[in-house]
Amino acid sequence: MTMKYTGSYVAPTLTVDAVLFQLINNELNVILIERPNDPFKGLWALPGGYNPVGETTHDALQRIVQEKAGINIDKDLSYIEQLYTFDTVARDPRGHAVSVTYMGCGRNIEWTKSEAHTASFAVSSLPKTAYDHTDIIRYAHERLIAKLSYTNAIYAFLPQKFTLTELQSAYEAILVRPLDKRNFRKKFLGLNLIRETDEMKREGAHRPARLYMFNSSTLETLDRSFE
Repeated sequence: MTMKYTGSYVAPTLTVDAVLFQLINNELNVILIERPNDPFKGLWALPGGYNPVGETTHDALQRIVQEKAGINIDKDLSYIEQLYTFDTVARDPRGHAVSVTYMGCGRNIEWTKSEAHTASFAVSSLPKTAYDHTDIIRYAHERLIAKLSYTNAIYAFLPQKFTLTELQSAYEAILVRPLDKRNFRKKFLGLNLIRETDEMKREGAHRPARLYMFNSSTLETLDRSFE
């Protein structure tokens, strides 16, 4: 049944938020800022803020993430995309706020001077967060897992040159499950996403391992599912 609207029109507040993922010690991490003001003062939150008239959501995102978290999304992220629009009426105690949320991935993301205390947290052990941000992070993680099955998105978390062990470890960290070494390598190499280099890397006490590179450093859709 459709509800008939009879009151005077009041526009909801438009905000943008950023879920920024990186791998630290083979564990998926997300970048959060400590809120300096109410509501939720002292709690951790995704970098986000108001989207004023005259700015696109992407322009607002660039400005807000730089100001609040000290991160340049063009320089520090391998890729970023619009994730979802969260519009639950009661998500902000100050009133109806609609959040256009972006998901970005990078390697060794650095933040400089910013408005708030910025830190990186393991997705598996998040602190108490403001608003519905824990739910948003969980949703983004699920989207990222799905994305790994049909794109080359894993490139965003790896150095330019990497071993097959490092590649598998990155997948395992995001999927949160172990993968069979032989089966993984057979499937992945069959996708023709990477190429051998003539360089080697020593991994611990083991013999040196071959280094590989991705054929493309931009997001691509696979011809068939990795899974």
